[in-house]
Amino acid sequence: MNHVLVTGATGTVGHHVVDGIRDTSTVSVTAASREPAQARDRLRCATVAFDFTDPTTYRHAFAGVDTLFLVRPPALSRVRRDVVPALAAAVGAGVEHVVFLSVIGADRNPLVPHARIESWLAETGLETTFLRASFFMQNLSTTHREEIREGRLAVPAGDGKTSFVDARDVAAVAVRAVQAGLTGAYDLTGPEAVDYETVCHLLSLVLDHDVEYTAPSIFRFLASQYRRDRDLAKIGVMAAIYTTARLGLADRVTDDVRSVLDRPPTDLLTFIRDTRSVWT
Repeated sequence: MNHVLVTGATGTVGHHVVDGIRDTSTVSVTAASREPAQARDRLRCATVAFDFTDPTTYRHAFAGVDTLFLVRPPALSRVRRDVVPALAAAVGAGVEHVVFLSVIGADRNPLVPHARIESWLAETGLETTFLRASFFMQNLSTTHREEIREGRLAVPAGDGKTSFVDARDVAAVAVRAVQAGLTGAYDLTGPEAVDYETVCHLLSLVLDHDVEYTAPSIFRFLASQYRRDRDLAKIGVMAAIYTTARLGLADRVTDDVRSVLDRPPTDLLTFIRDTRSVWT
């Protein structure tokens, strides 16, 4: 039986991956977590203590693992120092296949940490699957939940379009990659690219209040986010994402979700209807 270790198991994609694998009979799953007891209560599966920056956790975490579902912790941007040692330990322990949650465009932008991880993995000779995901729809229901509740969405994306993808679709592709041993790179997007004016229009259609899109300058956005959250790394990532959209670099649409899952990717209106309760 293929034994899969899932990192980022309580995250946006990871917990859906755990759910999808747990329901199969040919694959066993263990969730890797810095807080394994809490993860076990939440995920209802086997858990193991694991921390990318703590080598003492590597041996037990990777023992008997065939496939690794890899999510880079957002706080770890120094790949060679903070991520590679764990991956090297996984290789040494006998892991044969790595399914890596990357970002769309990583193959064209060597500056993002995901590109450096892809490059390192490609040099190992392992079987690899790179899931290059577009901007998650779930960011609307998590990061931007409160302001949408208040009737506005203020991001510096201008009139740029984004090919939002449902994290549930990304997880479903990951599960299929694990089950079928799929390798290669997949650019995962939704069925269309929409601008943020359209996002707010769709939110307004479903919710019991209107949502207005405002497009602040990047400087006003940075200042407002800093007043709300002093996490500079997180703010920097958000600014980069929305600048990419503003520049028209986030609107690529692919058919990779459909080709793997034999069904169309979830559209934004369906996602908003499915998750309506988080904004009400």
